[in-house]
Amino acid sequence: MSMYQSIETASANVVDCVMAALISGLELEFGRGAGEALAHRFLEAEEADFRWDARVEERWIGTYESADDEDFELDRIAICGRLDGKWFCATMLVDGDGQAHGMMGCRQFRSLVRARDAMLHAH
Repeated sequence: MSMYQSIETASANVVDCVMAALISGLELEFGRGAGEALAHRFLEAEEADFRWDARVEERWIGTYESADDEDFELDRIAICGRLDGKWFCATMLVDGDGQAHGMMGCRQFRSLVRARDAMLHAH
């Protein structure tokens, strides 16, 4: 059984809020023009967290079966969203408090419809 949840209503005209907030904050700290270049470096370093924050829909896939005996359980959650002007579908590892711990894979798409379809068919 899987559960599907829409985080917000999304369309092709959705403003990339996560990137806009990141760039704005970096420009305040480092000056105009530096924000966008630095934002891409931050995005590379913390990609899983940014994708998790940029999700517009999510679907629980199941529990994560780790090869290690970890003290806590993680769930696999398929998400779709928009980050840096591109729609994506990713499979995330998330704890019971809703915090992302990693990303198992991510694909980019030209539209929300294709990203959502990939999310709905993720396993």
